[in-house]
Amino acid sequence: MKKKTPTGRAFKGSVKAILSNGRIQLRFHFAGKRHYISTGYPDTPQHWKLAQLKAAELEKDILYERFDPQDLSKYTLEGSSRRSRFAPSPQKNQPTLTQLWEKYVEFKRPNVSPSTLAKDYKNIERCVNLHLPKKSIADAVAIRDWLVANKPANSAKRILTQINACCDWAVKSQLIESNPFVGMAADIRVPKGESEDTDINPFSLEERDRIIEGFKSDRHYKHYAPLIEFLFMTGCRPSEGVALQWKHIVDDFGTIRFEQAVVESETGLVCKKGLKTQKKRSFPVNPKLAGLLRSIKPEDGTGETKVFPAPKGGWIDAHNLTNRAWHKVLERIGVEYRKLYQTRHTFITAALETPIMMSDGKMRFLEAKDIAKLVGTSAKMIYEHYAGARKELFVPEF
Repeated sequence: MKKKTPTGRAFKGSVKAILSNGRIQLRFHFAGKRHYISTGYPDTPQHWKLAQLKAAELEKDILYERFDPQDLSKYTLEGSSRRSRFAPSPQKNQPTLTQLWEKYVEFKRPNVSPSTLAKDYKNIERCVNLHLPKKSIADAVAIRDWLVANKPANSAKRILTQINACCDWAVKSQLIESNPFVGMAADIRVPKGESEDTDINPFSLEERDRIIEGFKSDRHYKHYAPLIEFLFMTGCRPSEGVALQWKHIVDDFGTIRFEQAVVESETGLVCKKGLKTQKKRSFPVNPKLAGLLRSIKPEDGTGETKVFPAPKGGWIDAHNLTNRAWHKVLERIGVEYRKLYQTRHTFITAALETPIMMSDGKMRFLEAKDIAKLVGTSAKMIYEHYAGARKELFVPEF
């Protein structure tokens, strides 16, 4: 929590968590003097997280001139427990957090994606109903402390953010008078992590070819070989690839229209209109890709027929494919395991690093903005996470 002024000195009111005699203390300056508060927390990773929250709370109180040096209990373990025990009882008709969350989800249901309902909201519902030791919003501090101590920082922050949004809605809906979770999520520091879009560890082209051949020769999973090859050849997201129907292959196998995705919903897999970052995009088909599509199109294939159906005819579950077929084939052929999503990163990286023959007979590299258009992302993403990481810098001779 120690912050620096432009001169390099800690600013007035800054708070630092330190260890003393096996317990975590808060050290700070106030009214020209140095002060120490023993939180009572032992030296464990979970309790250091809690101490950082107490330090942030103390720092804000000093900054906004609401710090009371005569009452330090709110910054200690004993004080937190006492406040939880003696917190005002909720009003007789005040709904619990469980009830608020249920009403909030019903309110949001028409305007959020099926995958958000099935994954994000369902995970928070499970946490609220089954894991949180307290259900009353009067115990907001205890709920926050439990999340910080028992969940990874990013999970705790995400859950508190959603609970805060829920209670904001509840205030506007006149279900509760105030939201006690305001600002709590902002105090949790999350280490920089990587999403699927930025967790970039592409396969080499030799590995790519081995994986495609591995699926073609696998007696259990060869059904998925065309899809795997297609993902490597287009760089599309798996959810976009499995959602393709023959009506999306147009111009005599010259263009693919990506305009829908298969996602998990509360009732199973559903196909929804639109893509992750755009409504739709067109992808030009080269001769090799056209040959693949022609080879797998059934004679009775119609516009609504799936290009890559599951073995029993339904939508392919990309998550299930990853956990079973993808994992086992990579293990069998001796290729280091990486997520199925890395087929996308492999295409983008290869497109950046492989020159192509232009109509004028010269070899050129595709520009980042053109690759971004092909795969449905931004040129900024390409520059920051692909070009910046893969291209070697050099000084040319003038």
